[in-house]
This record gives sequence, structure tokens and C-alpha cells, in this order.
Amino acid sequence: MTTPTPEQWMARALTLARRGRYTTHPNPRVGCVLVKAQRRVGEGFHARAGEPHAEILALREAGEAARGATAYVTLEPCAHQGRTGPCARALVDAGVARVVAAMQDPNPRVAGQGFAILREAGIEVACGVLEAEARALNPGFILRMSEGRPHVRLKMAMSLDGRTAMRSGESQWITGPQARSAVQRLRAQSSAVMTGVESIIFDNSRLTVRADQLGLEDAETIAERQPLRVVVDSRLRLPEAAACLREPGRTLVATCSEDAERRERLEAVGAEVLVLPAGEGGRVDLAALLRHLAAAEEVNEVLLETGATLAGAMLDAELVDELQLFMAPTLLGGEARPLFQLPGLERMAQQRPLEILDIRAIGKDWRITARPKAAS
Repeated sequence: MTTPTPEQWMARALTLARRGRYTTHPNPRVGCVLVKAQRRVGEGFHARAGEPHAEILALREAGEAARGATAYVTLEPCAHQGRTGPCARALVDAGVARVVAAMQDPNPRVAGQGFAILREAGIEVACGVLEAEARALNPGFILRMSEGRPHVRLKMAMSLDGRTAMRSGESQWITGPQARSAVQRLRAQSSAVMTGVESIIFDNSRLTVRADQLGLEDAETIAERQPLRVVVDSRLRLPEAAACLREPGRTLVATCSEDAERRERLEAVGAEVLVLPAGEGGRVDLAALLRHLAAAEEVNEVLLETGATLAGAMLDAELVDELQLFMAPTLLGGEARPLFQLPGLERMAQQRPLEILDIRAIGKDWRITARPKAAS
């Protein structure tokens, strides 16, 4: 029998961590495998904030077998007392002989301190095994801890000719049920879903995770946590009868309007109104909004579901990290609404290149995953 490599044990830990994809907010997704004499003796993954971390669950399963074992963990064990105790200390107390981590924790409260506790106790520490895969698992947590902003994933549905809605604003439905199910899973893994007020006015979007459309075994449990709904509404035009205000969970309206009467009326029907500085053109300062979401709401990942104006503004401000474009095999024509409104593009030298990461069929539609390409 072939002896498993450290990469294979870490791959198992990453597989475990992915099981928390929809539920760990605001914590990172983490998996742990305990190995002794080339045999797995314990494993676990972090499921929810306030519940045991991956290392604790793996230690519980291993029991006495943890003494002298190697722990493969996707993120540096925590060193601070939060809603749960420090995992680094628990590994020391259990007598683990070696810890292999995929990456250092970007949280300034940890950032090497977990490794220090382990080394001071005589435990051998290695870091960097499948680091790229581990970083890809927690892009928002990493950005929030290192740069003070969330990861922004822009989702758009379009026709083959790059249109998102008819001239009237009618847009339901361009893509098919499989694509809409994929969007529901994107919502479920996000800390917040953000849109512009125009999208609410035209579509009356609920912006909720719906269990019956997730296509997952534990859909009901996943849908219990509704992501924060964020409506960018510079002039407070959100209708008081908007469906998103009647759904479970919170709706945050970001504005730069000083209209106190309008604000009170929206708050009376359940909205939380956040007044931010005005940015370019008298609109909400989008960078300030993202900083607020990271600092005050512990938002790791934002799913941006919106129309051409806000999508273009976010791209223009270089605030989009990833694009998820769902393309349907249909044509809407030249009078229909475009995918993005990007100001100031008049020459080919001004184009905004993208790096295509993945293209795949989703039912009868196609999903293109891309990211803005850095200027060379």
C-alpha cells in the first residue's frame, strides 16, 4: 500500500473544510486531520461560529491516539480566546507531536502566535502545504483581515449578445433553473448580498437564500442563515413595500441622503439605514461601504447582484475581485440593457481586460468565471 503524502492528508483536510462553505460566517472555513503511524485517527471541520473548531473536533475523535500524532490543518491554529478556546493550546495539551498547516492565519490576533505556542511546547511546525488551495477557500476572510475589506463577487445573467434586461427593465428569467440554483448557492456562501435600488424597483428582488432552489442535502439548515441584504440607494428611493424588507434577516440601506423623514419611514418598515459620505457624482462612496461591511458587520464575501450602473461603478473603482457571468443561449437585441455601464471608454487602449478562470455548462446556460486583469 502506498503511504499517503502530506499533500494527500492536507487535501483531505481541505475537503473537510469545504463542508463549512455555507455556514461558518464570519469565521474561516477550516478542516483538520490527525494522523498517527500513517493512519487517520481523527478529523473535523468548523461548522459555525461559536461551535468547536476543526482541531477540537479532530482531537475529540482521536482521544488518546492524538498523543504523538501529526495534525494537518488548513489554517494556523488560533492562539486567542474568542467564543471558543485557543486551538494551539489544545493541541499542546493533547500531546500532538507535529503540526502541518496550509497557511498562516491573516488575523492580526493570531498571525504566527499559534505557531509560536506550538514551537515553545516542542512541537514541530511546518507551513505551506497546498497553500494556494487553502487561500482560495477563504478569499474574503483573508481580505478582511489583511486589507479591511470583503471579497466582492459580481454575478450577472446575460443573453448571448451581452444584454441583461429588456429596455423596460424586464429581466425574469434570462437563465434556466440550474443557473438560478447555482446563484442560490453563491448567495448561501456569501456574508452579504448587495444590489442597487434600481434593481429592487424593477425586479422587487427578495435577495434571499431559498432552500428549495439550493439543490443541497442540508438545504433547510443552510437557509436558516440569511445573508445581510445591502441596498445601495443614494437618494433613498427604496419603496417601503419592497419585498426584501419583509423577508427574514436584515436589510441595510446604504445612502448619502440627509432626508431624515424618508429615513424614518424606511426604518419603520424594517430597514436599517446607513448614512455614508457621498462619493463621485453625489453617490454613495462604495469603498467606504465595503470598509464598513468588513469592520462593523464582519462580512467576508459580498455577492453583488445588480444592474449595469452599480456593476460598472464597482468595476470602475476596482472593487470587484471576481465575476460570475451566466450566459443564456438567447438574444435580447440592441435596445435591451447592457451588462455594464463603464464610463470613459472611447479607445481600445482603455478596454478593461479580464482573466478567464473557468467556463462550464450549467444546464442549458454557460457560466464564465473571471477576474479583472491587473494592468501590465
